[in-house]
Formats: sequence, structure tokens, C-alpha cells
Amino acid sequence: MGERTTRGASLRASLFPLTGPLRFLLLSSFLIPLGSFMVLPFMSVFLHERLGMGLGTVGVVLAVASLVQFSGGIVGGALADRIGLRRTMLWALVVRTAGFAGLLLALRWPPLAIWALVLTCCGAALYLPANKAYLVHGVDDERRPAFLSAGNAALNAGMAVGPLIAGPFVLSSPGWLFAAVTALFLAVTAGHARLPGTPAEHPTGSQETVSSGLLAGVALLPFAANALAFYLYFHFQHFLAVYAVERASSAFYSVVLLLCFTLVIVVQPLASGLIRRMPYALALAVGFAGLAAGLAVLAAGTRAALLTGGALITLGDIVLFLKNDLEALRRSPRSDAVVFGQQRLAAGLGACASGVLGGQVYGLGERAGHTGWFWLLAAAQCLLLPPLLLTLRRRTARRPVPDGDHEGALTRDDTDGRIPGR
Repeated sequence: MGERTTRGASLRASLFPLTGPLRFLLLSSFLIPLGSFMVLPFMSVFLHERLGMGLGTVGVVLAVASLVQFSGGIVGGALADRIGLRRTMLWALVVRTAGFAGLLLALRWPPLAIWALVLTCCGAALYLPANKAYLVHGVDDERRPAFLSAGNAALNAGMAVGPLIAGPFVLSSPGWLFAAVTALFLAVTAGHARLPGTPAEHPTGSQETVSSGLLAGVALLPFAANALAFYLYFHFQHFLAVYAVERASSAFYSVVLLLCFTLVIVVQPLASGLIRRMPYALALAVGFAGLAAGLAVLAAGTRAALLTGGALITLGDIVLFLKNDLEALRRSPRSDAVVFGQQRLAAGLGACASGVLGGQVYGLGERAGHTGWFWLLAAAQCLLLPPLLLTLRRRTARRPVPDGDHEGALTRDDTDGRIPGR
């Protein structure tokens, strides 16, 4: 108990006092995912049931959107270096607001929904790197973990509350829902326009990125493991909505998401030290086993199975996503910003593959009347595909680790004392 109290006091001391712009940015880190997740988790249901798209088409649309949202982060970082953090965030929010307004118009012209969804994902890709950089701008290295953790907690809190609010309205009153989200983003955009600008940062790092190439120095094993983890996890992210709404309700689906995000908010900070010290091979085994167990449980289709499966999948992704980022930071000689961009690219490739292949498979299961098999097939892939990573493990060189240290364990110097956000 004493240790927890000390940790809490240390966290508060690192965060406070907060300036007005940082308080607004942390509030925005809650409001932006709140608005986004009032809409985006239900897009598979909305496109399939409201707009009448086939599940194969829905899968391709979600795949493209995921690829843009994740992989575009590497472009967002480069843009922030060129035009500045505040202007990048502002333009990103303008693009994203236009996307949500497009979803409102799509109720009268359905084909617009695809372009509107892609616009929202473009805005997200541009915004996140600049947001993180602005949050820690001028903050010394010892306080950066606290600021990044606070931003990550706000992000996941918004992701948790958004579906809970929107669940009852996404199919019954989508027009009012899209209008409310558009108004929220207009307000947040106006607030960002009043943020003070920051001088151009890290010109040397920008030149390094240009001359070396965005993928130079990529840590191959963490890159591949991240792509595989996102490929398997996004079977859950893309298609649980259709599966859960058919067997329970959109409101209950929101409860499942609330449980998942609450686990991330509570468990990830508490487990981050353990995950950091865990040997990389063990972390991969634990994470993929959690995904496999959770996906298999979902096949039962009951409300208890939806909750249990969601919890197991979330615990698995907490280990995988954090450990892959930490290991990429340890292995790569590039700057942290470039490493995070490379890992976002891996995530986008995995999520895209999940949408394309998963949509086709789920559509086959729906037509056959056995969608539970979709989850069992995904669970089997969690057990069969990770061993292929061992071939990469043997072929990639690993930075020497001090004697007595665990494989994959990090020292303070490996990450400059920072714990990356999810």
C-alpha cells in the first residue's frame, strides 16, 4: 500500500502544475476519442445493416480505413516536422470534422460513407504524432512518462465512454448522432486554433528521416510481430459489432467495449513494469495465447462469452502492443519518432489484412449460418502463425544485453526513461 501511495504521489508531482494549453490538450485527448468512438466501432453494423453493403465489401472498406489510420501516422510525423505541431493538429481536425459531416450526408447519399470514413482516418493519422509531441514539448525526460501516461489514459477513457453513449442511437437515430459528433469536433478544432505555437523542433532528426528513409533501421522482428498481432486482434475489432449486435444488442456491445478499455486503463499502467522486464519470447507467447483463448471463447456467442472473450483478448493485446513497441525502441538505431512511425505502419498492414481476409471469411460463415467458426479459425491462427516469427528471431541480430539481464529486457537508457502509449 505504501509503495502504491508513493507511486501516486510521484505521478502527481510529475504532472502538476499543468499549464492551460496542456490541460486543454489532455481534455482533447479524451473528447476526440469520445466523439470518434461514438461512431467508428459501429461502422461495420452501420454499413452492413443501414446502408446494405455486403460483408465482403464492408471488410475491404474497413481494411482500407485501418491502413490509412495506422500507416498514415508516419506521414503525420513528417508533416509536423515541416509545418509545426499546432498547425498539423489543426489541419488534422479540419479533415476529421469534414469526415464526420460526410457521414451525416451519407444518410441521403450512401456511397459518400466510404469517403467520409477514409477522411476521418486520415485526420486521425495526421493528428496523433503531433498531439504526442506537443504534449511533451518542453517537458524534461524524467516527467515525460507521466505526461504520456496521462494522455494515454485520457485516450482510452474516451474510447471506453463513446460507445456506451452512442450504442442505443447508432441504428435508431444515426443522423442526430453524426450531427452531435460533428459539432463536438468543430468545438475541439476551434480550441486548437487558440493553442500557442511551438518553434520548429529537431531539424537534425528531420534531415535524418529524409536522408535515411522512413523504413531504414527497422527492427524486423518487432515490426513483424506487431503486424501479426494487429492482424489477429482486428478480427475482434472489425467484426465483433456485427456478431454481438445479432446475439445481444448494440447497448451490450458498448458494455463489452467499456470492459475492454477499462482493462487497458487500469491494467496497462500497473503491468507496464512487468511487461518491460519480461523476456520477449515469453511476452509473445503470453500475448498470443491470450488472443487465442479470447477468440475461441467468443465462438460460444453468449453474453458471458462476449464479456469473457473480450477481456482475454484485451489482456493479450496489452502485453503484445506494449512489448512490441518497447522491443522496437531497444533494437532500432533510429529516433523514437521514426520507430513509432514504423510500428504504426506494421499495425496498419496487419489491420488491413484482417479487414480484407476477415470480411470474406465472416461473410462465408454468415451465409452458412455458422459465424462461430470465424472466431475458432482466428483462434487457430493465433496458435499456428506466431511460430513463424521464430525464423525471423534466428535471422535478426539482437543488440547485446548486459550479463544477467533477461532477453528483451530494457534498461533506462533504451527508452530515455519513457513508456510509450498504447
